[in-house]
Amino acid sequence: MTEIDPSRLIAVDHSLVQHKLTLMRDVGTPAPLFRQLLRETATLLAYEALNNLPTTTVTVETPLGPAKGQQLETDPALISILRAGNGLLDGFLDVVPSASVGFIGMYRDHETLEAIEYYTNIPEALADRVTIAVDPMLATAGTAIAAIKKLRDAGAVDLRLVCLVAAPEGIARVHAADPDVMIITAAVDQGLNDVGYIVPGLGDAGDRIYGTQ
Repeated sequence: MTEIDPSRLIAVDHSLVQHKLTLMRDVGTPAPLFRQLLRETATLLAYEALNNLPTTTVTVETPLGPAKGQQLETDPALISILRAGNGLLDGFLDVVPSASVGFIGMYRDHETLEAIEYYTNIPEALADRVTIAVDPMLATAGTAIAAIKKLRDAGAVDLRLVCLVAAPEGIARVHAADPDVMIITAAVDQGLNDVGYIVPGLGDAGDRIYGTQ
């Protein structure tokens, strides 16, 4: 297996992130609370994922006079990998409501573990902005790699992948497929079980978000 590149990985070891993640791991946490916690955690992950965005200097008028400050040169593009990605997307939009939003609909075939695409709607001009793909779980990475390739084909240059929990195998496979992708995650877990789920993980994120089985 390809080694993990630590220069392209940010594991967010923030006290609040880890507190909320622990609550989400708990099998007894109901779907409404899980969704709330995920949205709150997404806002915290957004601070890392949106760091170093290009800015421009502007002058604004305060009640006491002019002040120089910074504004984003271009709003980022947020890409939700459906369906579970929407749980992170809402928190990111709380932080950058002006971002362009796209969707890539994929699901993992439970027998082959391959990604099956069923829907795509991606903003234009990805080459001119930071592109952030969001998906709570990075397990076998089949879905992530397929989504990354689609975004690269659409012109994405500065591409970042945000997840809640990642397996070392998934991180390594993403970097083997595309070494330039920056991965931001709240946790790097032990690994994958024999059916491709993250251990200890938190179960199926989509089911936990929407209360389905």
